[in-house]
Amino acid sequence: MRRASLGTLFLTVFLDLVGFGLIIPFLPSMARDLGASDFVAAALAACYSLMQFLTVPVWGRISDRVGRRPVLVWSIAASAMGMVFLGLAQSLTTVFLARLWSGAATANIAVAQAYIADVTPPRERAKGMGILGMGFGLGFMIGPFIGGELARFHVVGHQGTLPAFVSAGLSVVNLLFALRYLPESLPVEKRSEKTQKALRLAIVDLGALREVGKYPGVGMILVIAFNSIFWFAGAQSIFRLFTLDAFQMNVENTGRVLGLVGLVAVIVQGGLIGKLNRRFGETKLLFAALVLMAIGFALQGLSVNLGVPMFLVATAVTAMGTALHMPSVSSYISRRVGPEVQGATLGLMQSAGALARASGPLVWGLLYGNLGLRVPFFIAAAALATLLVAIPRLPRLG
Repeated sequence: MRRASLGTLFLTVFLDLVGFGLIIPFLPSMARDLGASDFVAAALAACYSLMQFLTVPVWGRISDRVGRRPVLVWSIAASAMGMVFLGLAQSLTTVFLARLWSGAATANIAVAQAYIADVTPPRERAKGMGILGMGFGLGFMIGPFIGGELARFHVVGHQGTLPAFVSAGLSVVNLLFALRYLPESLPVEKRSEKTQKALRLAIVDLGALREVGKYPGVGMILVIAFNSIFWFAGAQSIFRLFTLDAFQMNVENTGRVLGLVGLVAVIVQGGLIGKLNRRFGETKLLFAALVLMAIGFALQGLSVNLGVPMFLVATAVTAMGTALHMPSVSSYISRRVGPEVQGATLGLMQSAGALARASGPLVWGLLYGNLGLRVPFFIAAAALATLLVAIPRLPRLG
């Protein structure tokens, strides 16, 4: 694999997550300033994930037919446009439209994963997926901090204008790198036979679902991925509430704990995942990921009584499990399916992940509000532990 190609893919994912993280500190207050209720302000995050749910499989299918590079280049350019729209927004409607647009534009991770699958040998695939995961972790670690600093400065009367424009500028830099250093990874002869036919941009790709059914184990992997992301996204959504209610932790220290999550992800996915995969394989790593996440959630629930040190340990354990989870899932899927449907299959996985990120916070919020601080963590731990029974039944990879 060309280093320039991998570096550009890393930069694409990293800047997507930096851009997403940049808006976390100011978007709810920006929406409130424009007249939104707290519920409507929270819905901005849901609409972003919902748009990813609707568009991820579309970009995956298109990339299987026309190649990876055109889709990636378009998504980077569209990301820049979305942040410009957000920075110039003067009404709540415009903010919603900007977030919907950005959700669709940044739904490119499945195409990036398919690119990795195109240009890496099977045994090296988890390492490539891990580098993309490192971009996620590093972007999430850096983005909120930078966004909070930039949002202190009001431009054209809005606190979010400067970070939105900085995010757009980073996307422009990313676009220039992609145009210069990102070659096409999918040869014409390996593209879908439907390339020359009219593209059917259905929201639910029944054809892709049928293709998934032809590969034993892939359907179960998608179920596992959905549930893992569902519970982790839910925990993230109430993270600030939990640190305040359980430990009276201030915003600065909460941000530092989130930085710990990102740091763990960078270490695991950027430096360890390749070596671990070569030694243990995808299914064993996935088993370990679920165990770590279940233990981490249980310890977070217990930390209400055991204090902040236990909470920090629990958060690091959960982060480690999550960091192992997605590269293992992505690598397993890419090795189970043929190259002509990798984009569509990985697109289904990312679409399921987007739906989990949109629905998980709603469920966790209901549990947190009605059952208290501890119980949601225990329920999540039990749900993830239940998934462990499926791992030994997954088909072995060659």
